[in-house]
Amino acid sequence: MSCRVLIVDDSGFVRKLLTEVLSTDPEIEVVGTARDPYEARELIKQLSPHVLTLDVEMPRMDGISFLGNLMRLRPMPVVMVSSLTAAGADATMAALQLGAVDFVTKPSLDLAAGLQTLAGELVAKVKSAARANVAPRPSTPARVQTAKVDSLQTTDRVIAIGASTGGTEAIATVLEAMPPDAPAIVIAQHIPETFSAHFAARLNRDTNLVVREASDGAPLLTGHVYVAPGGKHLRVERSGLKYFCAIGEDEPVNRHRPSVDVLFDSVARNVGRNAVGVLLTGMGADGAVGLLAMKQAGAPTIAQDKETSVVWGMPGEAIKRGAAGEVLPLSKVCARALGLARSSRAAA
Repeated sequence: MSCRVLIVDDSGFVRKLLTEVLSTDPEIEVVGTARDPYEARELIKQLSPHVLTLDVEMPRMDGISFLGNLMRLRPMPVVMVSSLTAAGADATMAALQLGAVDFVTKPSLDLAAGLQTLAGELVAKVKSAARANVAPRPSTPARVQTAKVDSLQTTDRVIAIGASTGGTEAIATVLEAMPPDAPAIVIAQHIPETFSAHFAARLNRDTNLVVREASDGAPLLTGHVYVAPGGKHLRVERSGLKYFCAIGEDEPVNRHRPSVDVLFDSVARNVGRNAVGVLLTGMGADGAVGLLAMKQAGAPTIAQDKETSVVWGMPGEAIKRGAAGEVLPLSKVCARALGLARSSRAAA
């Protein structure tokens, strides 16, 4: 069965380009295009598309407002098409919070050539979105404001988290439940340059932890979270009893930089049984081999279950390889990861 796509963008040129790119795949059928959310609303009723591609900036109603209405009244898979700017990054983070499955970034120069370069990524994300578990993110209870522990205490345990499609919201769910004295947390989320800093800033605002985009040589401290910069690998290195971040621009792994496998492999080698590995929702298989390496190094490992994953590619592959010590719904990941980290400290 083909994946039926409706393209929503105020630019006729972009609508034409997106139609051409998506139509190269025999499993995708572009059933219509819309200039704005008002046209899109009527076409959704008439055409029943499986997936929407949605522009952020449009006349009469912006894409974020439309997405909020759509996810409330008729939840469906949406892939955002946003600009690679600070404003575009903020809007994209807002869209993911509202329930968008994924996003692609419009090139700022030579749009036609740029979108052709992104053709493979766009096709893959649209097809993945068609199979995604979609629901608006439930509102969470107001977080009890606790003073952040911006201490200089080095961590003796590390929680390593990897994710891709649907991961920004899954990671937020996990971190929002963490106490301010949690072990250091390192994160590899598939995300482009510019967007990772905005993602880290949002987590810093919405959690009791100190969240930063990771920088080369930064020591891993209790109560702190380190997000891999977009377009760069994050590794955990060790000097004596102290752990620190190492940032690299070496070749992508599994077509990704940052790569979850790269992060997990470094944690397996340098932290070993003093770590906990967590692999969340995501398309593809990145992280499965690294999670297995962590397990073989003595670290407890967790994979998110199928029912709560937006896309069950990465955790599903890890389970298939025997890398997951436990398979849990997202709502239970935080407490279990924290409990495993603390019990391993007690046993050490």
